[in-house]
Amino acid sequence: MPLRSDIKKVLVIGSGPIIIGQAAEFDYAGTQACRALKQEGIEVVLINSNPATIMTDKAMADKVYIEPLTLDVVKRIIQIEKPDSLLSTMGGQTGLTLSMQLAEEGFLEANGVKLLGADPLTIHKAEDRQAFKDTMEKINQPCIPSKVVETVEDAVAFAKEIHYPVIVRPAFTLGGTGGGIADNEEMLRDICKNGLRLSPITQVLIEKCISGWKEIEFEVIRDRKGNVITVCSMENFDPVGIHTGDSIVIAPAVTLTDREYQMLRTAAINIISELKVEGGCNCQFALHPTSMQYAVIEVNPRVSRSSALASKATGYPIAKVATRIAIGYTLDEIINQVTGKTYACFEPALDYVVVKYPKWAFDKFVYAKRTLGTQMKATGEVMAIGTSFEQAIMKAVRSIELGVDSMNMKKYAKMSLDEIMEHLKVVDDERAFQVFEALKRGVTVEELHEKTMIDCWFLNKLLNLVHLEQWLADGTLTEQKYKLAKQYGYLDSTIERMSGQKCPMHQHAVYKMVDTCAGEFKAETPYFYSTYDEENEALQFMERTASGKKKVIVFGSGPIRIGQGIEFDYCSVHCVWTLKEMGYEAIICNNNPETVSTDFDTGDRLYFDPLTKEDVANIVQTEQPYGVVVQFGGQTAINLTRYLSDMGVKILGTTADDIDAAEDRERFDELLAKCGIPRPAGLTVMNTEEALAAAKQLGYPVLMRPSYVLGGQNMIIAHSDKDIVEYMAIIMSHMIENPVLIDKYMMGTEVEVDAICDGTDFLIPGIMEHVERAGIHSGDSISIYPAQNLNQKVTDTIVRYTGLLAKELHAVGLINIQYVVYNNEVYVIEVNPRSSRTVPYISKVTGIPMVDLATKIILGETLKSLGYESGLYPSGDYVAVKVPVFSFEKLQDVDTMLGPEMKSTGECLGIGRTFEDALLKGLIAAGYDLKKEGGVLISVRDSDKQEIIPIADRFSRMGFELYGTSGTANVLNHNMIATNLVRKISEGEPNTITLLESGKIHYMISTSEKGRMPARDSVKMRRKSVERSICCLTAIDTASALSKILESGRSIDDVELVDITKI
Repeated sequence: MPLRSDIKKVLVIGSGPIIIGQAAEFDYAGTQACRALKQEGIEVVLINSNPATIMTDKAMADKVYIEPLTLDVVKRIIQIEKPDSLLSTMGGQTGLTLSMQLAEEGFLEANGVKLLGADPLTIHKAEDRQAFKDTMEKINQPCIPSKVVETVEDAVAFAKEIHYPVIVRPAFTLGGTGGGIADNEEMLRDICKNGLRLSPITQVLIEKCISGWKEIEFEVIRDRKGNVITVCSMENFDPVGIHTGDSIVIAPAVTLTDREYQMLRTAAINIISELKVEGGCNCQFALHPTSMQYAVIEVNPRVSRSSALASKATGYPIAKVATRIAIGYTLDEIINQVTGKTYACFEPALDYVVVKYPKWAFDKFVYAKRTLGTQMKATGEVMAIGTSFEQAIMKAVRSIELGVDSMNMKKYAKMSLDEIMEHLKVVDDERAFQVFEALKRGVTVEELHEKTMIDCWFLNKLLNLVHLEQWLADGTLTEQKYKLAKQYGYLDSTIERMSGQKCPMHQHAVYKMVDTCAGEFKAETPYFYSTYDEENEALQFMERTASGKKKVIVFGSGPIRIGQGIEFDYCSVHCVWTLKEMGYEAIICNNNPETVSTDFDTGDRLYFDPLTKEDVANIVQTEQPYGVVVQFGGQTAINLTRYLSDMGVKILGTTADDIDAAEDRERFDELLAKCGIPRPAGLTVMNTEEALAAAKQLGYPVLMRPSYVLGGQNMIIAHSDKDIVEYMAIIMSHMIENPVLIDKYMMGTEVEVDAICDGTDFLIPGIMEHVERAGIHSGDSISIYPAQNLNQKVTDTIVRYTGLLAKELHAVGLINIQYVVYNNEVYVIEVNPRSSRTVPYISKVTGIPMVDLATKIILGETLKSLGYESGLYPSGDYVAVKVPVFSFEKLQDVDTMLGPEMKSTGECLGIGRTFEDALLKGLIAAGYDLKKEGGVLISVRDSDKQEIIPIADRFSRMGFELYGTSGTANVLNHNMIATNLVRKISEGEPNTITLLESGKIHYMISTSEKGRMPARDSVKMRRKSVERSICCLTAIDTASALSKILESGRSIDDVELVDITKI
C-alpha cells in the first residue's frame, strides 16, 4: 500500500539528553526518520531537548523545537503546530512514554492527531508486565515465573514461593533503572523500595533469576499487511543476568544449532505478529545451554539500542524502513538502499562477524562500583567487523581506548591464579580480560565454562589467541606466523612486542564491502571493513565509480564517553556535508555504531575500523587522499595528528606542530609570554615530592591534572598535602610518561569562547559565561549565551586575547578557549585547537553554521570571502542556557559533588527572551522538579557559609522549612533565619539520612571540602539524595540561580516556545 493520503504533517518526539541507557542510537534513528519523512514530502515538526545532536539541526525538520520533553510542552506544541500525526517509536523510552500518556488522556483524539508506528494497545501489551505475560501465555510462548507487585510485603511473599535469587524489574523505566538481583530478603526489601519509587506507576516485577542461560536477541520488522522478516540475530558473550547494553554482543548468533536458531526465529515472528507491531521490534530470549528450553525475556515495540547495532551490522536501515512502514508502505514496496536492487523484504545475510564492545566510565570514576548486573552502566560502545571472531574481538578491544592492543591486561598478568579465579566470581567490566589470563595460566575451557557459563565456543576462540601468542614468542618469527597473526587481527607493533623480533614482511590491509546479501548482488553502497587477503573491494569500487574529485578523510571520535560525546559526531557529519557540497569526495573513518556519521549514506565512503595508527595508515594507503581532517573528532582524532603528519599526509586546518604548541605546557607558556596574556601561575611535576614542593610554592588551593587529556579526566582541586598524596598515588598507578600540571586555583567567573579562524581574521559567534565559578568543569556547568555579567572592558579584552592566540597558534578552522575573569582581570585557562562540545548549541542559537564555515576555511576560503567581519558577532534576540544532565542513579558510589573532572553524560537547552525564562526551561528539561514548597536541607563547607545566608533567606521567605547540620544551622540561626538542627550521620540517629528518607525534603544544598571517597558523610548524604530523587545542588551559584527562578513564581506555561528554524 502506498503513502497514506491523510498524513501531511508529522510531529516527531526525540529522546532528550544523553543518559546511560538512552544514548546516541536514538539520535541516529530520529535523524533517519526525519529524512525519510522529508523525502516523502511530509512536513516535519520536531521536539527534542538535546542541543548537541544532528537530529535538532535546522536542516532536519521544517520546525525544530529544542524545548523540555514534558507533557505540558508537547501539548502546547500540538496546539500551536496542529500536526495530523505523531511518530512515537523513534524517541526511545521518553518518546514512547509521552505518546502513551497523550493517547490515554484522550488528548490526541481531541486534537485530531493519529499515533503512527505503534498503537497504544500494542505498547500496553509489550510494556505492561502483566499484560505481556498474558499475551505470551495466549500464544504458548514460555515466560520466566514472575509476579507484578505494588508493595514490598507482596514481593517478599512471592520470593518465598519461587525461592531466591530473584530479579527486580520496575515497570516503565529505562536501561533497567532501579532494578537488580536479590539473593536474600534484606537485599530484596532494599531494591524493591527503590524500584517502586522510580516506577511511574509504582509497580515492580519480581521474577525467578535464570542467570547462566544464553541471551539471544532478534531484531524483527513487520508491516501492516503482516509481512515479517528477521533483520539480524545477536548473541551475548555473557550469559543472562547482565544487561545487553553492558554485554559484549556478537552478530549473527554463532553458537546455536540450526534447530535452536529456527525455534527462536519462529518465536520472534509469532510474537511480533501477535502484538501487531508495525515497524521495528526487538525480542530478547533466554536459552538453556543444553536442553531446548527457552523463555521470552522482553520485547521492545520500538527502535532500540539493538536496532542501531543491527542496522550497522547488516547495512539494513531499520529506522528508515520502520518510518516508511508507519506512513503506509509495506516491505515489498520499499527498495533496499544498500543494493539498490533488492526490496526491504529480503532478509540480510552476513559473510562476516560483528562484535560490539561496551565503553564504561570506570577509568574516570575511580571509586565507582564496577560490578555489572541488570542495570546498564556503559556510556557508549564500539563495533568491529572481521572475517572471524578472533579478528573482530581484537579490533574491538583496541577501538575501546583502554590503552590495550590485545586481550592482555597488565594488572592481571601480575596476579596469582587464585586471585584471578576469585575475580571471576563477580562479573565486572574486565571479565573478558580475566578469562583470557586464566586460559593463559592453563585453566581448561570446561572449568571456565562451568565457572562463568560463557559458551565454550567463545572460550575456544580466545584459546586460539592464547596459542597464537605463545607460538609468536617461541622461536623465529616466520612469514607463516606473521600472516596468521594478521588474519587474527594483530597489529604489526603487537606482533613485534610479543615475539621480540622485527616483522619479516609488511602486509597491507584490504577492504571488504558490507553488502547485506553476502555477495549475491552487487552492492551500491561504499561501506567497508578491513581484513587480510588478496582482494581489495574498496579499490575495485573506487575504480568503478571514479569521479576525479579530490578525496578528504574525516576521522570520527570513536565511542561515546563522558567528556567526548555526541557533539563531535555532529561536527563530523556537518564537515562531511560541506565537503560534498564543495565538490570533494568525503570519506568517514569511525567505529561507533550508534551515530549518524557511521550511517552508510552520510559520507561517500565509510570505513568501519579502529582509530589506531596502523589501522588509519592502511586506510590512507588504499585511499591516497588529498588531505585529512582531524579537528572534528575530539581528542581521539587529534591524537593521530602527529603520526599522520610524519607519514606525509596533508593535515587540513591547524597543523600538528601548532596543536602541540597548545598542548605542551612549556611551549604554551612561551607563547602566552610573547603575547602578554596572563594565566594562573603553574608548575610541571613528575612525582609526589615535586608536587608537594610546587603546592607549597603556589599556595593552596591548587588545581591538579595530567597533561594531554579530554573532559578533565583525573582532575582535582587539592586543599592540603593529604589530597596531593592521595591524588599522585592514583595517577602513578596509571604509569604516566607525561607530567602532571599544578596550577594556582582562581575562584572567578569562567568564560568560554569558540572561534572560527582563517589565519588572519577570526570570528567569535558568541561569548558564553558559566553560572558556576571556575573550578567546575565546563561540561558540567550551566552555560549562558550571551554572557550576562561582563563589562565592556572585559569583553574587549577577551576578544583581543582570542585574536592574538588564534594568530600565534596559526589556527585554521575551529578553536576553543577557556578564560577566567578574576577581579576584572582576564586569565587564560586552556586552549584547544579543535571543535568543542559547545559548537552545536552555539551554531543553533546564533544561526552561524560554525562547522560549515570552518570546513570551507580549511579548504582555502577566508572569512571575508564568506561574507563575515573579523571579531565578535552581534548577540541575537534570545538567551540560551545549557544545563548538564547526569546519570548518577546508574553509577553506584560515585560522589555527585561537581568539580574539575567532568561527570555529566548529556545536556539540555533552554531558549528564552530573558535569562530567567531560558534557565527555567533548561532546568525543567534537565529533569529538575521545581516544587514550590517543602523542606530544604543545607550543609555547606566553611568557605561557603557566608554566601549561603542570602540564598537560605530567599527559601525561608518563600515558606520553605529549613534544616541544617551543626555548623551551617549555627550560622543561619545567628543571622535570624530559622533553621532546624539535624545530626550528621556519624552523630547517631535521627540524622540527615533519616530526614532524607522521610520525604519532607525537596531540595538539598551540599558542598564539602573534599569528596570522592564513598565512606565520607557528605558523600553518603549526596548518594541518598540521588536514590530518593531529591534535587541536590553542590555549587552555591547553582543554588542561587535556582532560588531566584522559584522566587519569580513563573512556570513553563508562562514562557513562549521557540522554533529555532526562525532564529
